[in-house]
Amino acid sequence: MNRIDLLATAGLATLACVGVLAAAPVLAPLSSADRAGSPWQKAGLPQQKKPWTRFAVVQLEGETVLQVDADNSYGNLVHPVPEAASALRRLSWRWRVDLPNPDADLRRKDGDDVPVKVCAMFDVPMAEVPFVDRQVLRLARVRGGESYPSATVCYVWDARLAPGTQIDNAFTPRMRMIVLQGPQSPLHTWQVQQRDLATDFLLLFGKESRNVPPLLAIGVGADADNTHLHTQAHVADLVLQ
Repeated sequence: MNRIDLLATAGLATLACVGVLAAAPVLAPLSSADRAGSPWQKAGLPQQKKPWTRFAVVQLEGETVLQVDADNSYGNLVHPVPEAASALRRLSWRWRVDLPNPDADLRRKDGDDVPVKVCAMFDVPMAEVPFVDRQVLRLARVRGGESYPSATVCYVWDARLAPGTQIDNAFTPRMRMIVLQGPQSPLHTWQVQQRDLATDFLLLFGKESRNVPPLLAIGVGADADNTHLHTQAHVADLVLQ
């Protein structure tokens, strides 16, 4: 994957879908992700030829949850955020990892995989994007024909880095990550997360933008295309308010 592909991946929000999201809650339940017409849409790399990460609504311990399987694959589910809700900043969810990725290393391109991530995509004004990144982003938008976001904050579960680690994506600095669960986090166990998106955006992108820009989309994803392994995770109760 090159930087343009990663920018395109970070930009999987299709703003044309916004009109169907006027009613509360802002995010449709993940349990609806496999239904026809769901605002949760599968998205990956431009003209993706790699295997797709599999998303399935399953029963686990008596509840309906989203299962995420990355098997030498790449993929995301993305939910656009309507303009009327673009100032919402509280995101909460539950997640667990059942098959981790011991070979992942987010500091390297050949290890840039995660068993699960939750991402928030923002519309930073182009004038505030550093010059080189701005040119790459413009090229990605022309190449992909999409209005890709200019900044993405991703929360990740990692088997190597400690919780609290902040790191740029190995392919593009337009995607920046915070490790929430690390090598000591138990497997097969639900973890609850609540994040203030404004605080985290300023933590990661505050040197570029003093103001928190509109929120474009929320995404859930996983990948194992660089390490060529199989991981499995589950996500539930993803709420934006």
